[in-house]
Amino acid sequence: MLTRCSHLAFTSLLVAAVVLSGCAKRPATTQAAAPAPTGAASSTASSTPPSSDSQPMQSSPGPSTTTPTPTTARPVVKDFAAIPDLVDVFFDFDKYDIRPGDAKTLDANANWLKSNPNHLVLIEGHCDERGTNEYNLALGERRAKSTMNYLVSQGVQANRITIISYGEERPQCTEHNEACWSKNRRSHFLVKPR
Repeated sequence: MLTRCSHLAFTSLLVAAVVLSGCAKRPATTQAAAPAPTGAASSTASSTPPSSDSQPMQSSPGPSTTTPTPTTARPVVKDFAAIPDLVDVFFDFDKYDIRPGDAKTLDANANWLKSNPNHLVLIEGHCDERGTNEYNLALGERRAKSTMNYLVSQGVQANRITIISYGEERPQCTEHNEACWSKNRRSHFLVKPR
């Protein structure tokens, strides 16, 4: 009986250790597959804007990730490079819907991608510094998915697109004002030959 109790205690401790251990922080990546949500990341009942680019979400610690399909591997980000032909698109505060002006930019990006079918594209989702790291990783992923879905709707093959969220980790601008924050709320494009 004592052996069985000690075995049960050991197994319980082992399970607890596995559950409590986490993996190193890394940005969220997703292989294109599922349709992205449309619209705002959250809605507020009051007319005053929230005090952060994001509202805190109930989630487990660490970045939000969607596992790539089993037949594909996580992309090696350093293999991708920015090119001047693909222009960033920007988002309103705490939103991930495509604005009309940015739709025109995405139309041009889609035309380039359709004219260059031998290139894969990596879409990075970014946020400003306001809000929690976890929420901004999720919001950055929504922005990248929304951008991906728009490109797919314009005829770009989904299997050429991978998304990644950096949340607030890679700002374009580091000042603490709206003019700077608006530059950080973006989807950025990188490509590599197949």
